[in-house]
Amino acid sequence: MKLSSALLTLLLSSLVASQKLSFFAGQTVLDNNDLSVPGDNPLTFCVDTTEGDILAIDHVDLKPNPPVPGQTLTIEATGTLSEMVEEGAYVNLEVKYGLIRIINQKTDLCDALGNVDRECPVDEGELVFTKDLDIPNQIPPGKYTVLADVFTKDKKKITCLQASVVFGS
Repeated sequence: MKLSSALLTLLLSSLVASQKLSFFAGQTVLDNNDLSVPGDNPLTFCVDTTEGDILAIDHVDLKPNPPVPGQTLTIEATGTLSEMVEEGAYVNLEVKYGLIRIINQKTDLCDALGNVDRECPVDEGELVFTKDLDIPNQIPPGKYTVLADVFTKDKKKITCLQASVVFGS
């Protein structure tokens, strides 16, 4: 697994791991505009330019998209890391359910890489990632907004990803 997989897995699994919430099933992607991350996914970049980001994401595909409760979600991602990511890198993670902030935390990126069988340092170069996640059977309906702003130990921007989705009826 590479850094791109860790970022996406952290973003997607944060809802699953924290209070068993997820932004899957019957989802409707909101704010899907020119900031969209390439591929078949509900992700967007946080700002109108990714110039200067250490991670250049080529594509992220979710299979199935939208994810289905009780089934396995396969995440496939590729990108290029322009410099090595070392211990001390971190993610500012925010998750909202409607207007209610349910997660607002700073997470050690290298610790999170352990969730995808990786560790720091992550060398620069091409990244290829495939990860399977089990999606819970029960997913509360509503609007979820997730933001993951990722930095090196020296506060250089690695990437920033967000997703706003509505699922359920």
